[in-house]
Amino acid sequence: MLSKGFEIEIYTGTPQGEIVGLSDKIVGSLNGFVREPDSRNVEYITAPSSKYEDQLCALLLPRVKLRKHIKQLGNYTLIPGSTLSLSGSDHFVRSDPENPYHAYIEQTYGTKVVTASVHINVGIADPELLMRACRVIRLEAPLYLALSASSPFLDGKTTGYHSTRWGVFPQTPAHVPLFESHAHHIEWMEKQIADGTMQNVRHLWVSVRPNGDRRPYDLNRLELRICDLVTDPLALLAITSLLEARLLQIIDNPSLDPLAQSIFSPDELISMTSANEVAAATSSLDAQLRHWQDGRTLSARDWVSEITDEVWGIAKRHGFSCFLSPLHKILTEGNEAQQWLQLHAVGFSTKHVITQAISAIHEREIELEDKLCSSIV
Repeated sequence: MLSKGFEIEIYTGTPQGEIVGLSDKIVGSLNGFVREPDSRNVEYITAPSSKYEDQLCALLLPRVKLRKHIKQLGNYTLIPGSTLSLSGSDHFVRSDPENPYHAYIEQTYGTKVVTASVHINVGIADPELLMRACRVIRLEAPLYLALSASSPFLDGKTTGYHSTRWGVFPQTPAHVPLFESHAHHIEWMEKQIADGTMQNVRHLWVSVRPNGDRRPYDLNRLELRICDLVTDPLALLAITSLLEARLLQIIDNPSLDPLAQSIFSPDELISMTSANEVAAATSSLDAQLRHWQDGRTLSARDWVSEITDEVWGIAKRHGFSCFLSPLHKILTEGNEAQQWLQLHAVGFSTKHVITQAISAIHEREIELEDKLCSSIV
């Protein structure tokens, strides 16, 4: 099994769904939390581990600690979703007014970047294997967005997107190629920084990127950045187990590579994938996508099912197929955005939907902590 870790961004606010900036008060008092440019969300990072059981509690326990801390600050809670669902997108709330990079982000992108998400990191040490894995997963990233979409609202209104976050997020630079090799990646990154299209090595905001301790030279993991915030740890681990099983399949099969197995050129693949990302941001599991191998059209739901069937045996052989099981529920009942939109369609206000979701994720955390992580606590 591969090593996995998560970067989780989450909003803080009131039980009524008002998002309130608390990150300066959190980061100064709690270890393990870091500030984002806007103070209304805060990030925590789980330590790498190959075991899903470890990651379950690593996802859950910081949230328990965070809830206790912000409760001491006032009647505050954690708010699901990946956008400023009910209000607040008209202004930026700086978490560190003296930080010049934060100033650049605010001035350049505004509140388009004030989103909450989850980044999934999976360890792959060989740089050429990592580049091939990034090529495949970049073209399939819309599937992970479709499973995770949780941002259909902005400022109290529906937006036409299931993932408003990815619909408006400023992917930077505007064109990122499929990296043919580690050397190609290094050369391209050095040019972007020299030309000023990237401010630093972190300023590569794309659905999937190679990551490591000294980018772009020393790389050791694939980072999937496209997912909206998934608040249910078991749902997030299901999405991660699909990614890991697919990566194990890629590792086992050197011919699994868009540069070898597709009828399209690399530039055509990037254009197709960009269109797939827009479709997935708009309609998530119902989106009609084009497959990178031959261009056939199929729904995101059907494509996820195809890959799940393909990799189930791999997951079973490595002992984590049980963590794939919640995917079936997501595919049949819908992701968080689809469930929220169903409630809204039958007359519930956006505020009612969000406040109900706030209660639901807290109850889910209590249930999982009690059943699965109480001994660690």
